[in-house]
Amino acid sequence: MAEQILIVDDDLDSLKLIGLMLQRQGYEIIVANSGQQALAKAESDLPDLIILDIMMPDMDGYEVCRRLRRETNTQAIPIIMFTAKTMVDDKVAGFEAGADDYLTKPTHPAELASRVKAVLARSAAQRRPSGDQAMTVGFMGAKGGIGTTTLAMNIAAAMAQDESAILADFRMGQGTLGLALGFGRSTGMANLLSRPTAEITARAVENELVTHSSGLKLLLSSVRPKETLLNVSPDTAAMIVRHLRALGRSVLLDLGAGLNRLTARLLQELDQLTLAVEPNRVSLTMARNILNELEQGGLAHGRVKVVLINRTQSSLQIPWQEAEQLINHEMTAIISPAPELAFQAAEAGFPIILFQPNSIVANQFSKLAEEMNARRGV
Repeated sequence: MAEQILIVDDDLDSLKLIGLMLQRQGYEIIVANSGQQALAKAESDLPDLIILDIMMPDMDGYEVCRRLRRETNTQAIPIIMFTAKTMVDDKVAGFEAGADDYLTKPTHPAELASRVKAVLARSAAQRRPSGDQAMTVGFMGAKGGIGTTTLAMNIAAAMAQDESAILADFRMGQGTLGLALGFGRSTGMANLLSRPTAEITARAVENELVTHSSGLKLLLSSVRPKETLLNVSPDTAAMIVRHLRALGRSVLLDLGAGLNRLTARLLQELDQLTLAVEPNRVSLTMARNILNELEQGGLAHGRVKVVLINRTQSSLQIPWQEAEQLINHEMTAIISPAPELAFQAAEAGFPIILFQPNSIVANQFSKLAEEMNARRGV
C-alpha cells in the first residue's frame, strides 16, 4: 500500500507544490493548512509521516509537534519540520519539540524526497524489532457459502489464546459471525461506517468492540438487510482498520466473497490475504479470476495464501494437486470436512477450535494460525 503523508503549511502554493512532488514519488497525500486542522487529521488519518511547517498563524509547528508527541495515537508518527527558519536555535527548538528531521526552504525536490524516504525507512525499522506492530490479515471467499467466516473465526480464536486479537466483519447485512458466536447486538460496524471518515477515532472504534468469552474482540455486522443499502465510504472502512491496528496485536478482517469497491480499498491495508476455495470447478474458476485481478492490482503473489476447504467427504471433488494447477497457486492449507462438528460449535456459540480443541480440523486451524504468525512482518 502507498505510504500516507500529511503536509501541514498555511501557504497553499507550498501545499500544492510539495504534494504534487511527493505524489509523483508514489505517496498518498493529505493536507492541512493550520495547526488545529493538522492535529485533527493526524488523529483521524494516522499518516505514516508528517511534513510540518513552523510559521503558522493559529498554532506554530513547535506546539503542533509537542501536542502530537503527547497523544498515544500520534506520538510515534515521524515528523519532518520543513520551514524557512534557518537559525541553529530554530533547529534545536524543532528537535526538542519532537521532530525527527529538520529541512529548510527552499530545497531541491530530490533532497526532500530522499529525506522523506530515509525517515520512513528509519521509522519502519524502529517498529519492526519491537514486534508490537499489528498484523492485518484479510479473509475472502472465492464465492459465498464455502466457510470463509468459519475459517476467519477459528484463526482469530486461535490467535486470541496467545495475544490480543480482533476480528472485524465487513459483510454488511450478512453478518453471521455475531450470530455464530451468540451475540444479539451486532450493529457496531454499521454504526461506524455510517459516520464521516473524519469522525472515525480510536475511541469511537474501541467503543463498538464486543468481547467473546474466549477473549476474542469483535467488530460485528448484523444480518439486517437494510445495512446493505448503506452508502459506505471505502476510506472510512480503511480508517477503521488503521485504528483497529492500534488496539490489537492481530487484526483479522472477514471481507466476504469476491472483490468489490470496499474490499478493493481494504486490500491496501493488509499484510496478508487468505483466499478460501472449494475443490470444485466453479469455485476454482472464480478463484483464478480473483487471483489474476489481485496480481494486476499489485498485490504480491507471496502475500496471498489460498486455503482449500472441504465441506463434505466426496470422491468426486477435484484433488488438491489439480486444484493448484487450475488456479496457478499453491495451497497453504487444506481443511478437512467436519460438518457435524461445525454445526454443534455454532449452536453452542463457540469456534470449533475452542469447542473441540483436539479435533483434526481444530489442529489444522491452529497450525494455519501459527504459520500466519510466523510470517508477521515478512
